[in-house]
Amino acid sequence: MKRIIIQLLLCSSFIFSSNAFSAIEETEQFNKFVGKMVNKYQFNEAELKELFKSVDIKQKIIETMTRPAEGTMSWYQYRKIFLGDKRIKGGAKFWQENEAALTATEEKYGVPAEIIAAIIGVETYYGNRTGGHRIIDALSTLAFAYPKRSKFFTSELENFLILCREQKMDPLEPTGSYAGAMGIPQFMPSSYRAYAADYEGDGKSDIWNNPADAIASVANYFITHKWRKDADVTFLVKAEGKGFEKALAKGLKPDRTWAGIQTMGITAEQIIAADEPVKLFAYGQENGSDLWVGLHNFYVITRYNHSKLYAMAVYQLSQEIYKQRQLSKGL
Repeated sequence: MKRIIIQLLLCSSFIFSSNAFSAIEETEQFNKFVGKMVNKYQFNEAELKELFKSVDIKQKIIETMTRPAEGTMSWYQYRKIFLGDKRIKGGAKFWQENEAALTATEEKYGVPAEIIAAIIGVETYYGNRTGGHRIIDALSTLAFAYPKRSKFFTSELENFLILCREQKMDPLEPTGSYAGAMGIPQFMPSSYRAYAADYEGDGKSDIWNNPADAIASVANYFITHKWRKDADVTFLVKAEGKGFEKALAKGLKPDRTWAGIQTMGITAEQIIAADEPVKLFAYGQENGSDLWVGLHNFYVITRYNHSKLYAMAVYQLSQEIYKQRQLSKGL
């Protein structure tokens, strides 16, 4: 049966397809959500309920969410996923193909082109793996059928519906990850509404099909989270003795000064200001661990994904992309 899509009406209402996939039960939680959308944001109740008749609750999404987190992986395992030769060369190619946008964006925001390229490389293999789940299915499944994270995903579903109204998109069309992350940079709906940028100034931030908009959006995300232009990100360090182990505390934000870390037997080849805030991390190798200190900009990378493994993968991939880019230019 062919689904009929009727355009978004004015600023408040949706009229959607009559073809239902699997209806969401009208539980107290669901009705409370609809009531909020109606009373706070002036959506039409009947049209919202009709929309949700075309939404799938997907058990596979819940199963994926309950798998062990990436944090259970050692660094040497995680690194292999994101720093292979193909991804590095793919980053150099992405840079070449989008040089104008990357150069202009770096000049405007102060975020290095290689960092932006690495984020997109880690997230979606430069836009080649953006996910095939309908966003509304993913968010609805996790909002209404995954109690552990219901609050967060209910908020994201709320933002998604508002976003679709603002951008005049059919909510049944956008696709992305099993968690509802969208487009080339994998923005959640709230991040899209807060940080998505319009590179060309055409009135629309198309992070699904327009690499320039995606590039500008990543940079805008970073600068809003206080990325520091021309500042260092992280340094490999060495340790004598075991005194440093008490600095390996939970968390990602710099919590000690470099001078304080040095008193624990930590040294670095680079010159670091004594009062520079740092965070000490251990990265597991097949034998032993490497020690790194993350600076402010490393913490900013973790705002994109709250994982020390993710941030290090982005940083190291960015360095390899830069080297590959220089090599391809004969420099």
